[in-house]
Amino acid sequence: MKKTGLSAHAVILAGGRGTRFWPRSRTRTPKQLLNIAGPNTMLQQTVARLLPLVPAARIWTVTNAEQAAAVRQQLPAAARRRVLTEPLGRNTAAAIALAALHVRHAAGGDALLAVLPADHYIAQPAPYRKIVRAALHLAREAGRMVVLGVPPSRPDTGFGYVERMGDPLTAQGLPAFAVRRFTEKPELALAQSYVASGNYHWNAGMFFWRISTFLQNLQRHLPKTHAALESLAETIGTPRYQRRLRALYPQLENISVDYAILEPATLQPGAPQVFVIPAEVGWSDIGSWAAVYELLARQPGENVSAGPFHALDAQGNFLWSPKKFVAAIGVRDLVLVETPDALLLCPRDRAQDVGKLVKWLEARGRKDLL
Repeated sequence: MKKTGLSAHAVILAGGRGTRFWPRSRTRTPKQLLNIAGPNTMLQQTVARLLPLVPAARIWTVTNAEQAAAVRQQLPAAARRRVLTEPLGRNTAAAIALAALHVRHAAGGDALLAVLPADHYIAQPAPYRKIVRAALHLAREAGRMVVLGVPPSRPDTGFGYVERMGDPLTAQGLPAFAVRRFTEKPELALAQSYVASGNYHWNAGMFFWRISTFLQNLQRHLPKTHAALESLAETIGTPRYQRRLRALYPQLENISVDYAILEPATLQPGAPQVFVIPAEVGWSDIGSWAAVYELLARQPGENVSAGPFHALDAQGNFLWSPKKFVAAIGVRDLVLVETPDALLLCPRDRAQDVGKLVKWLEARGRKDLL
């Protein structure tokens, strides 16, 4: 197929639970379906960024049965028909593979895929779209896989890092570097050396490739998953599909696409297969309530509130109580999040531990709070 003949499709991964955003984030209404940063939800923001590049009829969303109805409500009409429901979560390699087979079926052959998380924030959508165009252009060549790399602003140990090497290619006027290796969540000293070197980027979890390139790598590195899903592909559009999906999906390897495909691909001999395009676009994965505060606070020590409040000798607080007046006296660097049935209160520097609280609720069978 000629390079110019490939249509571009977007695959949005929207099956996460967002446990660190409890009590707002729940099983049926997780982080990506909430207006965490701005008036629109994270999913709506993701779709809006894409629409100038990819029509709604070519936007696919992978989610789970508990969230599928809410996901459809937030999508443009043409994209609602493209919602794919996993019977259970098997991590990103399986989710992307499922979407790839459906896109191949709809496109009648090979196509380009942009694989994107539903819950990331991009402050500069126009430059972001320029980078996405360049990534899709680069990925048109068979065998190439492209990731977006965020220039690190600090030695964060919570992100994966991508090491670039050599002189860059030029993709529509933007530099694209071959990837030497991926490193997941390094220790602080290692992260500090990465940032100092200037050769590392945060892995933004945004990937670009041809369907054929992805499936060839899936066959090479996860042959059992590939074989199972190819047998499922034969039933797409038939009454047998759902039954076959439920039977096969639990058998698939539970592994991320980074570990399963991208990391092994960097070790293959020959010409580089994986490339990174630096993406300085005001990116944030907004991983906790503390990250939301950092995103919304215009200056250090500012109090950020979702509703009416008054602060007396109080600084650096994040207050989510849209309907109740909040009075903050003499407190600093706190997170307060109110919902009709729960109230979260913690120091901002402990916001990552909210996920532990959710596990505690799960262990006690508190489904009413999950």
